[in-house]
This record gives sequence, structure tokens and C-alpha cells, in this order.
Amino acid sequence: MPDDLLRYVSGPAPFSWWWLVVAALLIAVVIGWYSAVFALTAPDRRVRDLPVVGSAKIALAKRRYVRAVKAIRARHRSGDLAGASASAAISTQLRAFLTDATGVRAQYMQVADIAASDLRSAAPLLADLNDAQFNAASTVDVNATADAVEELIRAWN
Repeated sequence: MPDDLLRYVSGPAPFSWWWLVVAALLIAVVIGWYSAVFALTAPDRRVRDLPVVGSAKIALAKRRYVRAVKAIRARHRSGDLAGASASAAISTQLRAFLTDATGVRAQYMQVADIAASDLRSAAPLLADLNDAQFNAASTVDVNATADAVEELIRAWN
């Protein structure tokens, strides 16, 4: 091999510092993503009390539960769900929202207990939904009650 070709042989290419910047940004994005997912899905009351995260979590919950109530009402209007079944499903969604929004385990509370607590604004709706669910001679309009439940969820503080 001729000696004049050795001048083209060199060591490895030097390390570019841009790769370090890109790696640090990717790590920061992954940590931020996991933190956001944890904060927005954690059932802990302390997370709900944080200023930005708590309000974002409640806003997401409101949208999710309003969509669920709209879907139940649409199934009821199309005849897919009977009034009692629709009332039970709407009641379940309302109680789940109250639990997510306040931390109070509303799924396990009687309507009288809800009326005596901080959730008292939801008690008349839950009473109507119970009447429509368990009373065959009920005159409760499930569609109007679903509208009222949506409005309660949207207006909840």
C-alpha cells in the first residue's frame, strides 16, 4: 500500500454537541409527558387542588362526562335504551363526575346524604333519575333531565 494514501485515514468523527441538546430535549419531553399523564389521571385530591393542573383536569372531566350523557340521551331518543336504563346510566355518569370533581365518593351515597352535603345541587337531579329508574309510573322526562345534568356538569365549579 502506498504511503501517500495514509493521509486520508483519520480517527472517528468528532462528537457534535447538537446531539446532546436533542437528547436533553427529548428526555425533557418524555418527563413532561409522563408528569402530565400522571397529574391529569391521578385520583388524589392534592393534584386536584393545584392551580393549573386541577382546572385542566376538571375541564377535561366536564367534556368527557357531557359527551357520555349526550351519547346516552341519543341512545334513549333512538329507542336503543329504555327510560329506566337511560336514567341509570345518566345517574352513574353524574355520580362519577361528582366523584372526579370533588373527591367525595358520590357513587356510594344516598340522595338524602348528597342533599345534606356540598353536592346538594345535584340531589334533585339524582332524585328524578332514581324516580325514572325505579318507578314504572314516573312522569320524569329523561331527555329534559339529561339536559339538566349536562348543564349542571358544565356549570360545576
